[in-house]
Amino acid sequence: MMSDEDVRAKIREVKQSFRLMMDGAVAQSMRDKGVDYHLNWGATLPRLQQKAAELGKDYHLAIALWKENVRECKILATMVMPAGEILPEVVDIWMEQTETVEIAEQASMNLYQYLPYAPMKAYQWIASDKDLYQLCGFHVLSRLFMNGQEPNERGINEFLDQAHAALASKNVSVRKAALNSLNRFGSLGLVYQRLADSVLRLK
Repeated sequence: MMSDEDVRAKIREVKQSFRLMMDGAVAQSMRDKGVDYHLNWGATLPRLQQKAAELGKDYHLAIALWKENVRECKILATMVMPAGEILPEVVDIWMEQTETVEIAEQASMNLYQYLPYAPMKAYQWIASDKDLYQLCGFHVLSRLFMNGQEPNERGINEFLDQAHAALASKNVSVRKAALNSLNRFGSLGLVYQRLADSVLRLK
């Protein structure tokens, strides 16, 4: 386990590496779209994935990276956090501190779908009145359905109700995530497909 000093040194080294990944066009494009991070180097996801592979999974490093108000640090945190070690309460804190669609999507893809308690969190989130929570919930469920995880009857009813509501959301990202998860749900089999179609007909 790294000492606090080791973690601080590693964070400094990681932040210095962002200078080499800097992409002003990507950063400017995000600003133009209204995505405003305290600090944003515009590093591309493949470069960050490469850095995450170098760093390896590390709980303490992930916690320290998340605390930095820097786009690349937040994304890296979701990549290096071991899914089996992060407690539900810490996930709740990360969700509260998630402010952009990009971070919500990256966290869902890199970390949340692999949590041992992923279904429980996903159903909580899709029932939330917060857009980014719903977005994460539908993204995680899409991944679980893709991997062949079938929900129980209560889960099916909850999912279909929330997906139906989300298709009317004012938030485009939430609508897209709900639609995508319905399609993944339908791919679980004929009965699921018919249930998904019935929701889409109500839209």
